[in-house]
Amino acid sequence: MPADFTGFPSQALDFYDDLEADNTKSFWEKHKGTYEYSVRRPMVALCAGLAEEFGDAKVFRPYRDVRFAKDKTPYKTAQGAFIEVGPATGWYVEISARGVRTGAGFYDASGQRIASIRAAIDDDRLGNDLALMIKRLEANGWVIGGHMLKTAPRGYDLSHPRIGLLRHKSLTIGHDYGFEPIIHTTELLEAVRDDWRTLRPFVEWVTDAE
Repeated sequence: MPADFTGFPSQALDFYDDLEADNTKSFWEKHKGTYEYSVRRPMVALCAGLAEEFGDAKVFRPYRDVRFAKDKTPYKTAQGAFIEVGPATGWYVEISARGVRTGAGFYDASGQRIASIRAAIDDDRLGNDLALMIKRLEANGWVIGGHMLKTAPRGYDLSHPRIGLLRHKSLTIGHDYGFEPIIHTTELLEAVRDDWRTLRPFVEWVTDAE
């Protein structure tokens, strides 16, 4: 049973600062204990504290798959965790050298799935609901992300009132805590919970659209 979450220690940020400068097996082996205690252990505890409400999280492995990558550095420079509630859709939290960030959305969609999401965006009622939701979140400091087409998707015109949303191949909404003192305290758990609750209507919109 994981320990209670008490925050991410400053050593977690230092670890990723150093890993970005020396992403090698020798560095990793020398500092693996720091990763286990200061990064992975608190991330597992954070996710455990949220599991009853949101479900079990996948805490990502620290090793990169470099088989087909140009970048052959062996280790990820962030520790993320993801709770899936639909195909490639759910809640996310991450710590890296840049601090902590939270978010939600869908990170991959193709074929019939992206067609269904775009049809919902095209629908005046559903699409306007999403556009207004995102507008309110942006006004409160949330950041909209995701991969986008350079032009309109097939079957849609560039003059469409929601063409910006239609161009998304993935769509995420995030909140960056950076180095705020809260990331080192127990209060971060409730902050992540509040963030995910705020994004619940967005996640439900996406899963309903599929």
